Amino acid sequence: MSIMRLRHHLSNPLYRNSLYLISNSTILALTGFVFWTVAARLYPVDSVGLASAAISAMGVLALVATLGLDFALLRFLPDSGEQATDFVNSCLTIGGLLSLILSLAFIAGVGIWSPALLQIREHPVFLAAFAVFVLATTLVNFTRQTFVANRRADLALLQGMIFGVLRFVPLILMASAFTVFGIFASWGIAISLSVICAVLFLMPLVYRGYRPIPSMGRQVAREIVHFSAANYVSNLFWMAPGFILPLMVVNVLGAEPNAYFYIAWTIASVLFMVPVAISFTLLTEGAQFKKQLGEHVRMSLKLAYLLLIPAVIFLFLVGKWILLAFGTAYSVEGLHPLWVLGASSLPVAINQIYSSVLRVTGRLKELMVIWGLIAVVVLVASYLIMPHTGIIGIGYAWLGAQALFSAYVLIFPGVYCRRLSVSG
Repeated sequence: MSIMRLRHHLSNPLYRNSLYLISNSTILALTGFVFWTVAARLYPVDSVGLASAAISAMGVLALVATLGLDFALLRFLPDSGEQATDFVNSCLTIGGLLSLILSLAFIAGVGIWSPALLQIREHPVFLAAFAVFVLATTLVNFTRQTFVANRRADLALLQGMIFGVLRFVPLILMASAFTVFGIFASWGIAISLSVICAVLFLMPLVYRGYRPIPSMGRQVAREIVHFSAANYVSNLFWMAPGFILPLMVVNVLGAEPNAYFYIAWTIASVLFMVPVAISFTLLTEGAQFKKQLGEHVRMSLKLAYLLLIPAVIFLFLVGKWILLAFGTAYSVEGLHPLWVLGASSLPVAINQIYSSVLRVTGRLKELMVIWGLIAVVVLVASYLIMPHTGIIGIGYAWLGAQALFSAYVLIFPGVYCRRLSVSG
């Protein structure tokens, strides 16, 4: 590709911001890979399994606390004018308060939801840290989407780099004194510092004079409640398997199999983030320029597969050696699940990009139904076959569900073509 052609592509906001977000996901993945490699070397395997389950629980609660407002920021923030900062602060306030309530509720009932994580409730420091880190994980979603909505995904990349790098310092320093808490706290401290940097230093680059003032702006309730609710439900369904499966594995198969599964899932998730990042940008661009939606969809699919196909091939060729960095057992137990999960990124791309089409065109019920069915199929199938197949069964359940619904998108009479025809 010539330099002039590359510059032309980068001048397009859809390509430019998608590539920033993909770069963010890649950096987080690479630093995450090294993070878990170091953790696997410094901490016992069962500590890695329990810490990954605690981090997954933290992610689930943060996901619930967003209420779909992160998608509303992408859709409505560019048109909010002088009320933009109030809109952002309202999202931060609502999500922050709900995250604290949910984290305390989870801790109170942890013996029911996940008995393996009872030590969170038994140690006051662990308990307080869990609540604070859930809050930070919730807020990082809102700050990232604010940057994307303003076509400043470069700031989201910077925020991600802060988190990715800082988590190594406490991980190493705590290794001699802590086990599960050392891994968990390293993750949480870094994400908390990334939020502080985003709110105090990066947000003012988007909105001059910005101040993080608690707010409950009426604009949130008046304009976006329906859109947020539908996207809230659909996003819960999309994210739920990634957060619930580690909790399911650790309680059904044990801590060690969960460590193997979690590492394989984490690596494969890098590929999932490619179409997710592209779909975020597609939503913002499509909402502002609906007449160009068909063109933007084709550009999005082209970009997704130009990146994913070589990535999947690379994963098949070197996946064994990637997992060996964590230890021989990780390579033996996690290689086949990694291959299956990596291949699933190809149908995931179709489903994610189609999801943005549904959001732009207002087909929110269809959006919820698709991701709801995918989540149910994955979780039920995984739970039923996991005791018989081990963690590889989860990979097949995930791949099968994604392939099934991408086939629906492509084959069901006129569905995809009808959405593409929006542009004429």
